[in-house]
Amino acid sequence: MKQGWYDLAYIHYRYGVEEVANVLPEGLEVDVCDGSAWVGLVPFSMRGIGIPGLPAVPYFGSFPEVNVRTYVRYNGVPGVWFCSLDINRLLPTVVARTTYTLPYCFGRASNKRVGDELTTMVERRWPRSDNPASTDIRLKIGDRIPAPTPLEIFLSARWGLYTTTRRGGLRYAPISHAPWQLRRAEITSLDDSLITAAGFAAPTVAKNGEPHVMFSSGLPVRIGLPRQVNRVE
Repeated sequence: MKQGWYDLAYIHYRYGVEEVANVLPEGLEVDVCDGSAWVGLVPFSMRGIGIPGLPAVPYFGSFPEVNVRTYVRYNGVPGVWFCSLDINRLLPTVVARTTYTLPYCFGRASNKRVGDELTTMVERRWPRSDNPASTDIRLKIGDRIPAPTPLEIFLSARWGLYTTTRRGGLRYAPISHAPWQLRRAEITSLDDSLITAAGFAAPTVAKNGEPHVMFSSGLPVRIGLPRQVNRVE
C-alpha cells in the first residue's frame, strides 16, 4: 500500500524492559536503546491511502491517527509493535483489522497544525471498555534537527511492523520511505489515557523521566504485504 504520513509528532517515554515485554506476544523481544525500552504516543495525519499505480482512495483514505507503539525484534530483525491505532473512519478500521490484523480503534479524532503549533485529540468509541481511552495533545514545534542522534534515529526510522495472525503466529510487513526531516518539539499540554489503555502504567517524570519529543512535516510511505515469519502448530 502507499500512504502519506504528515504533521507527525513523536512523544516517547522510557519504560522498563519487563513492563514492555508483558504486552508483547510470544516470540517478540523488546528492542532497547539508551538502556531502555520505549513507548511512543504518535499523532499524525494519514493521507492518500491506495495501491501503487492507482489513484488514492477518496475520503476513506485520509484521516487523523494517533497510535501507541513500542519497538521489538524477531530473529534480530527490528520493527514496530502497535498497541493501538485510533482513527475516525470506521471502514478503514475494519479493513486494517481484517487484512493486517492491526488493533485499529474507531472514534472522534483530529490532528491539526497551525503555524508552529500541533493540536491532536482522540475520543475512542469502539472497541468499548469500562475505562474510556482518549488523548488531548498540544505541541510547540521547534528548530530542525540537523544531525539526529542514535536515539532519535531509533525512535523514528523503523523499516517494518509486526502483527499476529488469527492463530497466534507472527507476521512482518516491510516499510519504506525517505529519511525523516526531524524537528524539535515541546509539549505545552497533554492529557492522555491511550497509553494506560494499551496496558502500560501511566508515565511520570519520577519513573519515566521527561518525554522525548520530536516533529516531522511528513513524507510518502509504502508498506509491503505482510508475510508470516514463524510456524504455528
